[in-house]
Amino acid sequence: MKNVNPSNTRLILLHPYIQKQGSSNRLWLLAFISFLTTAFVVTLIYTREYSTTAVSATTAATFPSATTAYSNAPLPSTVINTLLHYASRSNDSFRMSYSELKPISDVLRKCSSPCNFLVFGLTHETFLWKALNHNGRTVFIDENRYYAAYVEQKHPEIDAYDVQYTTKMSEMRELMASTREQVRNECRPVQNLLFSECKLAINDLPNHAYEVDWDVILVDGPREDWPNGPGRMSAIFTAGVLARSKKGGNPKTHVFVHDFCGEVERAYSEEFLCRENLVESTEKLGHFVLERMDPNSFHFCGNRTHRLHHPVH
Repeated sequence: MKNVNPSNTRLILLHPYIQKQGSSNRLWLLAFISFLTTAFVVTLIYTREYSTTAVSATTAATFPSATTAYSNAPLPSTVINTLLHYASRSNDSFRMSYSELKPISDVLRKCSSPCNFLVFGLTHETFLWKALNHNGRTVFIDENRYYAAYVEQKHPEIDAYDVQYTTKMSEMRELMASTREQVRNECRPVQNLLFSECKLAINDLPNHAYEVDWDVILVDGPREDWPNGPGRMSAIFTAGVLARSKKGGNPKTHVFVHDFCGEVERAYSEEFLCRENLVESTEKLGHFVLERMDPNSFHFCGNRTHRLHHPVH
């Protein structure tokens, strides 16, 4: 058994500074590593975002109008011909034939974009006109306020307004005679119809409708053609005044009158659209081209001797 000599016992002390220094170094090392990691992540994210932005900017600079050009491109001829084909073969008894649709389609195709197209009547062809006037403004006028509201609610892309016609087909002769008497006043060919008191003038459209320079106007309504029905006297007169009162845009306006064989349509087209402006006609469609008139003009037609129909007495 060995004796333990107290004098040989050694006491080892750990100085607190040494322990603290080692711990502090480890903390600094951990902090440094964390800093490097954070810096690396931030740099990586920034680099990716910058790269994505740069690529997007480069793409936009290289193809600035790719989407715009596509959306503004005219309808291909094959699409137009397909639309006309199926519209003309509908089972609807009031549909237009291909020979009636084609002239209107041709004018819309050649019309400078954006084309302003005003249509009197919500008909079987409503969606066809909207589609053919691609990238243009197409506005529909109808006498049935409930149907106009229904169409707009079900098809928000259709811009439709209702008007209250005050005319009657049975009064067509009296209305024409009254208009002739007032041709230098309320029924003059160049005027703002919003303030007109002419019996044939439609003056309850939205204000902006009178400020548009319409390029194409189609009269295919109202539909009622019985004696107490409104007839199309006001629509034809209004189309003639809107075309002659344009302030800008193309000075010429194409005006189409459907059911051209009807007594009202023929007589009122002769009176307010005029024979010298008739460029094409079929049994059921009249195509007129009217030019902007001087505000001091008081005659709808220049040549009163050649007439489409006998004058209404």
